Amino acid sequence: MPAADTVQLLQAARAAQANAHAPYSRYPVGAALATPDGRVFAGCNVENAAYPSGTCAEAGAIAAMVAAGAREIADLVVVGNGPEPTTPCGDCRQRIREFATAATRVHAAGAQGVVRSFTVDELLPQSFGPGHLRPAP
Repeated sequence: MPAADTVQLLQAARAAQANAHAPYSRYPVGAALATPDGRVFAGCNVENAAYPSGTCAEAGAIAAMVAAGAREIADLVVVGNGPEPTTPCGDCRQRIREFATAATRVHAAGAQGVVRSFTVDELLPQSFGPGHLRPAP
């Protein structure tokens, strides 16, 4: 993905992050992903008083993508406000894996912007994915 597209994803992730509902962790997170055809979907974390039954930003972006009929993530940016770049939690790494290819890149960002980029295999080595299951009859 060209740098300009990563910048666009970071902007979309930050816009979603601004709407996060994070009264318990006080750690608003935004995520934005691009599909191979260039569509962008964003999400933010939405916490719940029945902590930890909230929703991660990545899960929201993936749900929006799937609801629109897309099934493949080309690139994804995750942004938070902490001193370290924000990376997906373990659950979200598996969610991303479901819709990732070997070429999918996940970009970790903080206040300073995108700091590090990973392949899905780097984030979730030796992962279990759709290819491990037999196709439905």
